Amino acid sequence: FQDLTGIESMDQCRHTLEQHNWNIEAAVQDRLNEQEGVPSVFNPPPSRPLQVNTADHRIYSYVVSRPQPRASCFIAGTSRFYFISSFTWLWCSLYDRTEGNTQNGLLGWGYYLIMLPFRFTYYTILDIFRFALRFIRPDPRSRVTDPVGDIVSFMHSFEEKYGRAHPVFYQGTYSQALNDAKRELRFLLVYLHGDDHQDSDEFCRNTLCAPEVVSLINTRMLFWACSTNKPEGYRVSQALRENTYPFLAMIMLKDRRMTVVGRLEGLIQPDDLINQLTFIMDANQTYLVSERLEREERNQTQVLRQQQDEAYLASLRADQEKERKRREERERKRRKEEEVQQQKLAEERRRRNLQEEKERKLECLPPEPSPDDPESVKIIFKLPNDSRVERRFHFSQSLTVIHDFLFSLKESPEKFQIEANFPRRVLPCIPSEEWPNPPTLQEAGLSHTEVLFVQDLTDE
Repeated sequence: FQDLTGIESMDQCRHTLEQHNWNIEAAVQDRLNEQEGVPSVFNPPPSRPLQVNTADHRIYSYVVSRPQPRASCFIAGTSRFYFISSFTWLWCSLYDRTEGNTQNGLLGWGYYLIMLPFRFTYYTILDIFRFALRFIRPDPRSRVTDPVGDIVSFMHSFEEKYGRAHPVFYQGTYSQALNDAKRELRFLLVYLHGDDHQDSDEFCRNTLCAPEVVSLINTRMLFWACSTNKPEGYRVSQALRENTYPFLAMIMLKDRRMTVVGRLEGLIQPDDLINQLTFIMDANQTYLVSERLEREERNQTQVLRQQQDEAYLASLRADQEKERKRREERERKRRKEEEVQQQKLAEERRRRNLQEEKERKLECLPPEPSPDDPESVKIIFKLPNDSRVERRFHFSQSLTVIHDFLFSLKESPEKFQIEANFPRRVLPCIPSEEWPNPPTLQEAGLSHTEVLFVQDLTDE
């Protein structure tokens, strides 16, 4: 079992086999069903079991009458028809006596007629007693507490009495069998076993375990069986309302409902059982074929709808992705435009501040000395745009004045330095660590006439 199922835990293997009474075939089948998504037969039954239609007017019923008048003719009906069961027995006895016992002659008929009133009275009183007993002590079979245990117990007792050569029993509740038959679109054959009935033993031993019957049931239908002495079997008996035993019911999905399409009652022989089952299946096969076609069409429609939904979702995701990229592109353009706008505003502010600074520097410049002032210096500035500007300054003025003058000019760059040619040097016009206080023109060694070069440092 471990090799077949791949279960690593030996304790789990042992527990599973114990649940199936060490029936390895049933245990493996149940395990494989679990792996395929089918719930285990040991799981709780469905909360809402399927309802079976037992009132179809097209139901096929086949009843085998016994050749001898026996009490079993009416005992099977005592569970539901206590007051009329004696009349039913009387009718069945007279019918069977007429059909099968004419060979007994006048002696047999005389004995039968003499005993008939006593039998009728005895069974009538017995039925009344049983009917009254039900009000005093409810039938314990009406409470189903362990349906799977009922099935396993019946299978175990069946194999002990009749051997293991029998149809494969469905190891699950009646509701689970109905669900599987509906899902798999298969026939479900239900067998209700009457432990106390005189024909049950012969039917199980000679008919149900016949090789040809076993082969037919195992290959063409699901087979569920239980004793009516068990609560689960009694519950099914109340639903199917059998009249006698052995009792077989064929159930299938018909008109989208689980429906009883055939009832076989009485002691039936193997060949006759095969013929009856085959007849019922052939007569109702079209319903299963139609249901299979409808289910395939529904599945195809569902697959097509699913494919359409997937295509729609893929298209929707693609559209959403395109929209996201468009939003990102719009956002990127917006941010870029905002950056450009901010740069423009910053540039405008900078230029405005620069112009204000130029005007402030221009206003703060000292007046230009006269040409005949001996302490004046004439300086010619060569700007980066090859233009020339000249102005007079006083020897005592700081080099900062020269820088402020050039800074206030419209043609001068924003950042610049002033260089002298002979000798070539940069004049320290702006305070620095080396020159915290820029020198005067005289200290810088400038003569009365100088040519200074303005070097553009804006890019740097």
